Amino acid sequence: MSQGWTRFDSLTALLSIAGNLFICTVILRNRTLRSNVTNYFLISLAVADFLVGAVVIPCAQFTEVGYPQARPQLCLLMLCLLLMFTQASIFGLLAIAVERYISILKPFQYHFLLSPRNSLLAIAACWLLSILIGLVPLMGWHHPLPPSRECLFNSVITNAYMVYFNFMMCMLAPLMVMLMLYGRIFLEIRRQIRKVAEGEVNISAQRRRRIIARKEMRTATSLFIILFFFILCWLPLHVLNTIMLLCPTCCIPTQLTLATIILSHANSAINPVVYVLRVRSFRDALESTLLCIRSSGSLSASGTMPANSLGVPPLHNTFLPGK
Repeated sequence: MSQGWTRFDSLTALLSIAGNLFICTVILRNRTLRSNVTNYFLISLAVADFLVGAVVIPCAQFTEVGYPQARPQLCLLMLCLLLMFTQASIFGLLAIAVERYISILKPFQYHFLLSPRNSLLAIAACWLLSILIGLVPLMGWHHPLPPSRECLFNSVITNAYMVYFNFMMCMLAPLMVMLMLYGRIFLEIRRQIRKVAEGEVNISAQRRRRIIARKEMRTATSLFIILFFFILCWLPLHVLNTIMLLCPTCCIPTQLTLATIILSHANSAINPVVYVLRVRSFRDALESTLLCIRSSGSLSASGTMPANSLGVPPLHNTFLPGK
């Protein structure tokens, strides 16, 4: 990997770590957000994206240059980490889609189906399944180290595993389910809006339903944007893997391969940006953080306490997408 690509990938890792740490901190420090079941799943997704920046990208950079050499088990473990945390992001998005589906189409069963205990069990199941899927190459589905003894992803992880198992079964199938769920959600919200417009409920209920419908539409749209960027970032890499499997003699430029790899890493830094742009609680938290930094800078420069340094606006109790 060239020095320019390495720098860009390292910047992506730093943004991913900082952004997802910020998301987790906002949720955990705000009691209202912390008590919202939807945010359990968002924290799980943020943790997976944080680990991509903190673990996966450094491992990818090491293996890109062939390290560790002559240590096949450590090499396989590092490569499996790349697969594991990526899969955790996919299942995290799938869990969020299921949660939104139940919230909007089965509201009267929501608190029974997605109690805090059931939600934590679902998150634990997603992580356990991600770990098992990621460790499949370590169980035997891999190539031996090449004669050079270098730990290179494409030399050790088989294209058959990446295309037939990792892409088609573990990524494409969940994505199809998510697209169907979000499609059903949008249709239901449109039905609710039409019902309100037709005046099938009284005036006070009409206003309440309109507010709920708008909130749910914004929630579903925000999460669908996250799903869209996931597809946009990961699909090019899997398309290249499929081409390499079906056409081993095809010449794929190294720069194109590196670009798709870094694009897949960039997805972990995009989600926090979507949260900040579309969720008021995160925007308020970011403004408060910037105000604190500016106030600290003013204090350091003047040696006196700024008038507003103790007046940092608190987080609004706006629910992060959810009920």
